[in-house]
Amino acid sequence: MTEITLLDGSIGQELVKRSGDRATPLWSTQVMIDHPGIVRLVHDDYFAAGATVASTNTYAVLRDRLARVGLQDEVARLTDVAVSAAVAARDAHGSGRVAGAIGPLVQSYRPDLCPPATEAAAAYAENVALLKDRVDLILLETMASVDQARGGLMAAGLSGLPVWLGVTVMDDDGTRLRSGEALGDLAGLVAEFAPEAVLINCTRP
Repeated sequence: MTEITLLDGSIGQELVKRSGDRATPLWSTQVMIDHPGIVRLVHDDYFAAGATVASTNTYAVLRDRLARVGLQDEVARLTDVAVSAAVAARDAHGSGRVAGAIGPLVQSYRPDLCPPATEAAAAYAENVALLKDRVDLILLETMASVDQARGGLMAAGLSGLPVWLGVTVMDDDGTRLRSGEALGDLAGLVAEFAPEAVLINCTRP
């Protein structure tokens, strides 16, 4: 029988919805600052619904994003809050894995604004270091170009953990990344870095 892995659902959208607060540029990170307890509840509910993976609320806990609001020195603390919630939910459930989520630098869906792979990898190294000893795998989410994916894979590969590569494709053409590059252009990266899984997220079904 084929083994099926059920990931959790939306984290950021669900946190903002449950908080009842107006969305801010920090999105789910703001909710975690203002209502940290909600993060644990979301993870609990996903495990109860059958998920076998909890994705940490660290998608946007990136130094460059936090620097815009003067919170660049909060990366480690916010990562700890997010990981602790996911780990506690997993432990209370009694099974499952925790995926340390890392989103794109600068802005989602705008790979043209992202620094080149080598520079991005250096930036991501901080997040990988904070996650690697506390999670079961590294989940790169919403990588929108080949170079953006390369930067994430370069950093994640240093963790010694399984790496899942999540990319986002055009809503009206699922054969192309949001950069316009063909989805098949990722083949070289997959061969080079051998991620354990390749996923598509933040795209219309």
